[in-house]
Amino acid sequence: MKKNVLVIVGTRPEAVKMAPVIKTLEKSPDRFELTVMASGQHRRMLDQVLNLFKIVPDLDLDIMVPDQTVTRVTCRVLEELEAYFRGRRPDAVLAQGDTTTVMAAAMACFYAGIPFGHVEAGLRTFDLTAPYPEEFNRRLAGLLAAWHFAPTRWAADNLLKEGTDPGKVYVTGNTVIDALFYTLKTTTPPGSPIPEGRRYVLMTCHRRENFGRPIREIFAAVKEFALAHPEISVWYPVHPNPHVRGPAGEILQGLDNVLLTDPLDYLHFVHAMNRAELLLSDSGGVQEEAPSLGKPVLVLREKTERPEAVAAGTCRLVGSDKNRIVAALEELLFDPRAYREMSEKSNPYGDGRAAAAIVEILSACL
Repeated sequence: MKKNVLVIVGTRPEAVKMAPVIKTLEKSPDRFELTVMASGQHRRMLDQVLNLFKIVPDLDLDIMVPDQTVTRVTCRVLEELEAYFRGRRPDAVLAQGDTTTVMAAAMACFYAGIPFGHVEAGLRTFDLTAPYPEEFNRRLAGLLAAWHFAPTRWAADNLLKEGTDPGKVYVTGNTVIDALFYTLKTTTPPGSPIPEGRRYVLMTCHRRENFGRPIREIFAAVKEFALAHPEISVWYPVHPNPHVRGPAGEILQGLDNVLLTDPLDYLHFVHAMNRAELLLSDSGGVQEEAPSLGKPVLVLREKTERPEAVAAGTCRLVGSDKNRIVAALEELLFDPRAYREMSEKSNPYGDGRAAAAIVEILSACL
């Protein structure tokens, strides 16, 4: 008998990481009846990824409003899922990561008595304020999940230390590597605003805990580096949040070798990563993806829920301190030995077969 599986995505990173799971479920129509729901927590960026992977949601909650609050997102997702579950009860619900959509989906499933599978389970910084609100979101999702699909042994061990039933914890690898390899294999590199052959750093910076003084310090570091090294470019696709866009324009606008652009869609970003010298980022996904491309990552955070990458030597924490950021950039970009030591390390997040493992486990559990 076929099992009905509801997959929920709300933001671009969720869509990237759930796309391989969705595509794998689609390959087994004899075993699964698949329903894809988009919360719309992010709108344009979410739609770009769904289009790339040719995924058309069966349902779209379309909850996004300008400058939305965490409270509003939580309430809307809970209300919409409560109404949906009154009319249809899936055999399982899957969601990925640590967004408010995921946390609220886990709560809605708990209230309705529906099993919830948490993809990318077990990540921890052990500090509820960093990152905020993601650390709280993933801990609550982990508390309520029926199945925990952990990307690494370290993540699985975190769950076991919290008292999670070992029979419900599975180490699968990270589906983001599946998505990365698929995209590089099936798409042609699009045009780039950086001239061929010119060295550049690709930057992302958008997390809430960096708003205010930290983000201004980060941008000041980029400015100092750019002025000192005009032969190297910094490409920064600027997040649309006004807490990011405002200081970025104020501090970085007008520098000849700093390129401020609108956010890149996933396809463009993957190929931009592939051409970059290194990544300067506060993104979680970048810490997982870039090492598979041999690109060092300087992490603009004081703590990370992905310490495997730091331990493996593919990522380095530099926080928001201007001097640390500039020193790390200069070391990696002008010391070939230091660069090789990071770029040649193996990625701890898997080999691109995580989605198949998750679907096989789900099939055995249902």
